[in-house]
Amino acid sequence: MTNTRESLTGSLADSDAVTVVDEWNTLYFAFVMATGIVSIATHELGFTRIGWGLFGLNVVAYLLISGLTLARIGHIPSVALHDLQSYDRGMVSFTMIAGTCVLGSQFVIFGVSTTVATGLLVVGSLLWVLLIYRVFFALTITTTDEPIAHGIDGSWFLVVVATQSVAVLAGLLAPLSQSTESLLLVAVGLYSIGGMFYLILITLVFYRMTFYAFDPRSATPPYWINMGAVAITTLAGAILLETTDQWLFLADIEPFLTGFTFFFWATATWWIPLLIILGVWRHTVGGIALPHTLEGYRPRYWGMVFPLGMYTESSLRLGTVTDLTVLTDIPELFVYVALIAWVGVSVGLVRRLVDIV
Repeated sequence: MTNTRESLTGSLADSDAVTVVDEWNTLYFAFVMATGIVSIATHELGFTRIGWGLFGLNVVAYLLISGLTLARIGHIPSVALHDLQSYDRGMVSFTMIAGTCVLGSQFVIFGVSTTVATGLLVVGSLLWVLLIYRVFFALTITTTDEPIAHGIDGSWFLVVVATQSVAVLAGLLAPLSQSTESLLLVAVGLYSIGGMFYLILITLVFYRMTFYAFDPRSATPPYWINMGAVAITTLAGAILLETTDQWLFLADIEPFLTGFTFFFWATATWWIPLLIILGVWRHTVGGIALPHTLEGYRPRYWGMVFPLGMYTESSLRLGTVTDLTVLTDIPELFVYVALIAWVGVSVGLVRRLVDIV
């Protein structure tokens, strides 16, 4: 049996031979990220049964994918370590952090268990400290020169997504904890660090997109994370704005938070038309199959679903906390876009699993 994987770097071919087990490892934490945020958005917009159904599915998926990942690390630790030293797999490892914290956010928002959410925050925070320094240390001391056209794409924004996912969960737990100020300090600190990462990376990614050859195969789904990274930054900022009455320092910097968070939301909004145009170009001119088909499905399409769900949720939160009704109107439509994208990619996933079996 032949198994395939699509490289995360836009300039590489769409698929390379790998094992099925590898395909079900860290890359599939993006499924947890996407399912979790779509679950939250649908729940908060009144689609209660869908939200709860996706929540249950996400718990099962997280346990399964975590088990497979731990089994792989235990069986071939050298390969897992090598992944952290590569430009593509190293970035993808950050989905473990984001998946963990998005699931934790579900436990808070659905009112299921702050204890479980706190445990997931601890796991996510430890993973963040471990991976953020391990990956960047390895890439800093590498002896191999990697051209920017090969070494960077939208998947690098997973660094931002992972950082802000910890900030979001810490911010959600803060009002429910006895360590409110400590958690808010973590949240506002990571919100700032995530913003710093985005401002650095957007320059490199934009340079790669505009000054190097970019054909339809280069317009890969991870470029949607260009938008998803600022959408989750918007969500982190909106949650901090909701808690300004919990900590005097946040109240003092509320104007800064409001302006900077709106800046990130506007940036996310700007990306959407361009990404849609690139997607149409990829699947029409490029003739690349859509993700609901067996031929077109790739795990990295979850990197497109997640930003759609995150934009829905972040617009809702920011609009509510700032009383900007135009922002709260957007999610009423965008939630359907996120749901359709989730269903479409899920169909491709089911077809892929049936083909494997």
